[in-house]
Amino acid sequence: MSTPNRMSAVELRATLSLASIYGLRMLGMFLILPIFAIYAETLPSGHDHFYIGLALGAYGLTQALFQLPFGMASDRIGRKNMIYVGLVIFAIGSLVAALADDIHMIIVGRAIQGAGAVSAAVTALVADLTREEHRTKAMAMIGGSIGVTFALSLILGPTLNQWIGVSGIFMLTGVLALLAILDIKYLVPDPQISRFHSDTQAAPGKLGPVLRDTQLLRLNFGIFALHASHMAMFVVVPFALKQGSGMSENDHWMIYLPIMLISLGLMVPAIIYGEKKAKLKQVFIASVSVMLLAEIAFGLWINSFWGVVTALTVFFIAFNVLEAIMPSTISKQAPASAKGTAIGVFNTAQSLGIFVGGVSGGWLSSEYGYAAVFVFCGILMILWLVSVMTMQPPAAVRSRMFHLPAGHGLDTALLSRQLAALPGVRESVVLPAEGMVILKVDMQASWDDSAALQLIKG
Repeated sequence: MSTPNRMSAVELRATLSLASIYGLRMLGMFLILPIFAIYAETLPSGHDHFYIGLALGAYGLTQALFQLPFGMASDRIGRKNMIYVGLVIFAIGSLVAALADDIHMIIVGRAIQGAGAVSAAVTALVADLTREEHRTKAMAMIGGSIGVTFALSLILGPTLNQWIGVSGIFMLTGVLALLAILDIKYLVPDPQISRFHSDTQAAPGKLGPVLRDTQLLRLNFGIFALHASHMAMFVVVPFALKQGSGMSENDHWMIYLPIMLISLGLMVPAIIYGEKKAKLKQVFIASVSVMLLAEIAFGLWINSFWGVVTALTVFFIAFNVLEAIMPSTISKQAPASAKGTAIGVFNTAQSLGIFVGGVSGGWLSSEYGYAAVFVFCGILMILWLVSVMTMQPPAAVRSRMFHLPAGHGLDTALLSRQLAALPGVRESVVLPAEGMVILKVDMQASWDDSAALQLIKG
């Protein structure tokens, strides 16, 4: 039995299952990062780092091209059907990469992997299967699965490499994607009603206003720069670690494990400070500044083992903080009625950053050497820092969502004005077509849902 303040067993099962699907797909992308560059160099044409970077970043381009269309198509032909299609495409890409005997076919396989862009369809299905008041919690669980998956991939990638090799990792992720289809079919409930959700899905009609919003553009550039620098780094750093330490790439997990523990430990207090004290802009400025210091350190110390380890530690301290607070910030900054569209554009910018970072890192490394990669990344950080310093401080708000009573005869325009007049409400949107009310509530205010519920229930 469910209560208004607690997710039901069905909601919890659906959210955990879909979070695992989301995490699994990301695991397939992330596992190869710490070891792929060294493996690829042994393949025909792999000595050219441009192709290594293209292979690492190729999935970002196809993911950027297909994730919004996949989400929109799921409105017409069904959430689960599109997820099945995406997982099969991902598995085919994994098989192509696993069987490849040259870098070019791996690039093809990675591009096919990215085309299985199920993320938008997954979040839409989560929205179908959860009540409005638990939607934010469900999305946070999915976001958490991505963070955990990335941290694990840096540890598991080198370990799996010594057991089954990179080809085996590709094959494993393909098999897991096919098994995930059974998870979707038998563990995830079928939604009773499947409809468009403004808070999780992109609406073509709202793309224009979102793309013209200068505050959102700053965040979109930020996630682009963050993931471009992240992917460019993995074209170079595995070589630097191996050359500087003499350690096999299979043992690099011993380097990444303490770095991730330190960075994750420092991430929590930074997030608490930014969120609870309404100091997100200050946390942004500090974190991007630290990222810039990391890029400078990489450029200066790329030939020193301990220099690279130090730079990696500094990089991941800032990276993990920014990766955690940026989705929250896009939700605060986006208009309540266009939140899903803003998130869709944000995710597309992230995927494009992965592609540009991989390609640029590979080309610069091949043509001008390792240090040039970090000059490029440093320029991105400088541009981002200027952007952050001129941004408006993100509003200290949290979202509250409510379901409109079935068959209500409410004057929705009047209801929106009444809700907006409640103490602590910064923004009020009533969406009768979706049967939903979205409020942005001041985090510093003493908020109680009861007053809003009384108005909504009439």
